Amino acid sequence: MNNEYQVISLGEECRKDWSEFVYNHPHGNIFQTPEMRVVYERTKNYEPISLAVVDANGEILALMQAVVIRSMKGFLGSFSARSIIQGGPLCVDGEMGVEALRILMEKYDKFAKEKTIYTQIRNIWDTSKFYSILKELGYQYEEHLNFLIDLDRSEENIWRDIHKSRRKGINRSKKSGLDVETIDNEKNIKMFYEIVRQTYRNAKVPIDDFSLFESVFRLLSAKNMAKFYLAKHESVYVGARATLNYNGLIYDWFAGSLHTYSSLYINERLVWHILKESTNNGYHTFDFGGAGNPDKEYGVREFKRRFGGMMVNYGRYKKIHSHIKMKIAERGFEAYRKVML
Repeated sequence: MNNEYQVISLGEECRKDWSEFVYNHPHGNIFQTPEMRVVYERTKNYEPISLAVVDANGEILALMQAVVIRSMKGFLGSFSARSIIQGGPLCVDGEMGVEALRILMEKYDKFAKEKTIYTQIRNIWDTSKFYSILKELGYQYEEHLNFLIDLDRSEENIWRDIHKSRRKGINRSKKSGLDVETIDNEKNIKMFYEIVRQTYRNAKVPIDDFSLFESVFRLLSAKNMAKFYLAKHESVYVGARATLNYNGLIYDWFAGSLHTYSSLYINERLVWHILKESTNNGYHTFDFGGAGNPDKEYGVREFKRRFGGMMVNYGRYKKIHSHIKMKIAERGFEAYRKVML
């Protein structure tokens, strides 16, 4: 290690410097903020790993925040533990930043090897300049699509770019009497969660614990860093969507709708409501939160495509820390899906 560089754990004592680094970084995002660390700390089965490389003067050169997620407790937890790095790592420009990034990831890998089966880096910006470093460290790149919608323009221009079939669905939804509400009290978060939980269950995908959504609402909504929405038809809540908002970027976080009300075009209406609300309101981009591997079928991709955003392929990186545990976990997950989902 460069003797002038030091790896530190990020916490409350360096919150100000941490916040400023992320906010001022051209690719700074909500997932790398100290606020998200607190969310992770208060979420069941979540454990944050927040690290930075500083120089001799204590200036941050690179940082990253991961979250270790365990689907089970105790001994079995080690067979379900995975680490997700979303929107990171971040580093300063130039050779100094690249070297700091290498040191940072080498240190992180030592932590991850003891705690997780694998690490997945979910890119939300172009990280191609880090490709060679991550490859040397054992991370494998795989393609992963996304759609970004430009919000720095008029509502009319955004509407014009939406596919005709989507516009038709939105108009039908309005005529049906479907209303969209912003959640402003905690009791409705349970209703939000139930709708999303049912959606994930139907798709046979496990859902995060309720404490994640509760923590985000309590900690981030008051700071306008998160918004929760419910769609209501007559007296029944039929759809839900949540976004994470930071420094001009709206990240499409979680969504769900009741299948029996699919004729109401709930998801189309919720997305349009958010886009319309965000236009000329200090936001520049709506991030659709991913659209899957281009070589694999993903039904949601076409839904997102038809909102007229720009398709990007920032991809993901993955490193397996324990191949034996990985094989056991994959078999266990398939059994879990058949029995529990």
